Amino acid sequence: MISRLNLNAKLEKLQEYVRYLKEYQKHPLKELQKDYTLTGAVLHYLQISIECVIDIGEVIISELKLRKPADGREVFKILAENEIIPSEFAERFAPVASFRNILVHEYAEIDLDKVYSHLQNDLKDFDFYVQCIAEFVKTKG
Repeated sequence: MISRLNLNAKLEKLQEYVRYLKEYQKHPLKELQKDYTLTGAVLHYLQISIECVIDIGEVIISELKLRKPADGREVFKILAENEIIPSEFAERFAPVASFRNILVHEYAEIDLDKVYSHLQNDLKDFDFYVQCIAEFVKTKG
């Protein structure tokens, strides 16, 4: 049985972070490139959103006693294997774990064009993930 209280709190935080990111979508790329405060905020909320996604997956994996993931990318594979998220989505979304590593460990070499592209085009993936997890917890948790 999954601890709904713990998981719901994490899902709510993720939704909050994604809301902040959606507010930043209105800023043009040139502003992101010039405004270091804006850049820092976007990078921070992307990083903690990704960490939250991975953490939610790890909580589910742990509580269901599924096999332990070797890395963040594998979290999505395990969730898909157990029909918690769709396989096609897992394959498309898993690289977000590698992007998180870039944000954390290679921050000096972050490509703001790619960050901007993720900000503009990929936030819906976080929303879909929340929807999948909430549905799983509601029906099987």
